[in-house]
Amino acid sequence: MDTLAGATGDADGLRRRLGVFDAIVIGLGSMIGAGVFAALAPAARAAGSGLLIGLAVAAVVAYCNATSSARLAARHPASGGTYVYGRERLGPFWGYLAGWCFVVGKTASCAAMALTVGAYVWPGQTHAVAVAAVVALTAVNCLGVQKSAWLTRAAVAVVLAVLAAVVTVCLTDGGAQASRLAPGPDATVGGVLQAAGLLFFAFAGYARIATLGEEVRDPARTIPRAVPLALGITLIVYAAVGVAVLSVLGPARLADAAAPLADAVRAAGAPGLVPVVRVGAAVAALGSLLALLLGVSRTTLAMARDRHLPRSLAVVHPRFAVPHRAELAVGAIAALVAATGDVRGAIGFSSFGVLLYYAIANAAALTLAPAEGRPVRAVPVLGLAGCLVLAFTLPLPSVLSGAAVALIGAAAYRLRRGRTPRG
Repeated sequence: MDTLAGATGDADGLRRRLGVFDAIVIGLGSMIGAGVFAALAPAARAAGSGLLIGLAVAAVVAYCNATSSARLAARHPASGGTYVYGRERLGPFWGYLAGWCFVVGKTASCAAMALTVGAYVWPGQTHAVAVAAVVALTAVNCLGVQKSAWLTRAAVAVVLAVLAAVVTVCLTDGGAQASRLAPGPDATVGGVLQAAGLLFFAFAGYARIATLGEEVRDPARTIPRAVPLALGITLIVYAAVGVAVLSVLGPARLADAAAPLADAVRAAGAPGLVPVVRVGAAVAALGSLLALLLGVSRTTLAMARDRHLPRSLAVVHPRFAVPHRAELAVGAIAALVAATGDVRGAIGFSSFGVLLYYAIANAAALTLAPAEGRPVRAVPVLGLAGCLVLAFTLPLPSVLSGAAVALIGAAAYRLRRGRTPRG
């Protein structure tokens, strides 16, 4: 089987170069970059004063998904993430559907992160900068996954330093009020769940660790350690930033903020820190974009190996040991979307696809036997239910567009199966 060949180091296989630290950093680069600078304001618009409750709900669902994914990745350490787990545990269709949702949703996320870079670096030339960012980071990824890990490590260090400064400034400001953190009558169940679905977009970076399973050293040990550590660090950072920003701005001002962290430090009496926050936001988005391009290209590689995508995308570069054609294809599509699209709505669209992806991961984890490292059954059950609930409480346009894309993918699979039973 092609995927097994890749995992065991044949000509089409990737090299295992990443340890626990690099795997954690890649997950952090994706999660922290996406969440803090992109998801807080729309989540506040949905949940109001219930924002922190929404963050907690998203964290619980993410923990369940992370646990299921880590156990599956340790059992099936090949590129592709839930595409591989769904195929091996539930059947070819479910693996294909997971891969389809991931590739489409996360390609949109790549464009959204690129547009975020453009908005912070050069607001008057957002699209041009976004395209340049995609092209540059695609080139970096084509030079090898280890170089990508080094660059992500540097980005994470910068972003954490900036966020630490923001939290410190906000929490030491005399205008910060703890009363702004308490849920009020505007916090409805539907609003909290919608906010949790939007914030889930920010936690989904741990998928990058699983989709790089074929390039991780000792995956049975590394992945189950790296995933919960990356998720735990991210939750601590999110909680600290959320508390700091809410205590200064309050839910209403946060909901209306175009650049929440910049507005928060300005309101806290530190306008000189605003340019630093802008740089941090750009670096965070670049780190997230780098990790997203890595993950999408590896799922593309796995689907191409099984002929669900053109077989030519399964080629691995003989020198750099990366799926360079898959990298280039994903980069080209992301650049096209970044050149013509709008960041608005991208988070909701991506969240819907990724929540379906993890629903399949949890269903696959339920098929693990105890000897295969199955988690406590309540974990994948809660993860499966949570993913479906959050997916269908997202804003209606996101649900409709996400469901339409999923149905198109399913129809394409059925049509292809009708023509070629080997599908």
